[in-house]
Amino acid sequence: MRLSSIFHRCRWIVAVAIALTINLIITPPANATGVYDMPITPNSENWVLDDANQITRLNESNLNKDLQKLAAATGQEVRYVTIHRLDYGETAQSFAEQLFARWFPTPEAGANQTVVVLDDVTNTIGLKSGEETAALLSSDIAESITEETMKAPLIKSNSYNRAFDDATTRLAAVLAGEADPGPPIIAETINVEGTFATAEETEANRTSSTWIVVVLLILSTVIPMATYYWYQSMGG
Repeated sequence: MRLSSIFHRCRWIVAVAIALTINLIITPPANATGVYDMPITPNSENWVLDDANQITRLNESNLNKDLQKLAAATGQEVRYVTIHRLDYGETAQSFAEQLFARWFPTPEAGANQTVVVLDDVTNTIGLKSGEETAALLSSDIAESITEETMKAPLIKSNSYNRAFDDATTRLAAVLAGEADPGPPIIAETINVEGTFATAEETEANRTSSTWIVVVLLILSTVIPMATYYWYQSMGG
């Protein structure tokens, strides 16, 4: 076999390996959802946007009825959104804030509005409310709703229907000016932290991936050179 043929074959093998590695590293998650994938305005007749398909039709109908009654009785409007997979670097909370700004671009439009977003890949929840709503729904209660009321059934039995049912019951009481019923009582201890990678772990993984690419690039140069010297030593 000629030296040039061996040299080019090695280069092609390494080049293909590098291309596959880079593709795996930089390719974004499939079907990631961004805020601009959402409707420009909220549906005035549908209070639940179940993009992740995690809520049963019956429960979605019941949630719509309950949220409609809440709006009619108090003027406070709550909308639920579920999504499947966030864009890289996005969180359920940042998504909720961006979606709120998209749907209610002025303080007046969003004064009595609340948007709750749940990402079913990480089971994390974000909540954003307008200024007048925040007077009733304090930041502590809002955090308790997302991290306790909704998280409890998700961690215990992955029940999305129960999570939104419990959230609706609590939001209806608080937004009506009644006493906060608090989060549900769970018999066993629940680890609400989850097992998902932290930002530091994600960054470490990205650094490792970068080193893999660097090593492969070095190999793409070293292997052909080593092949050349081996061929020369064999008397080629």
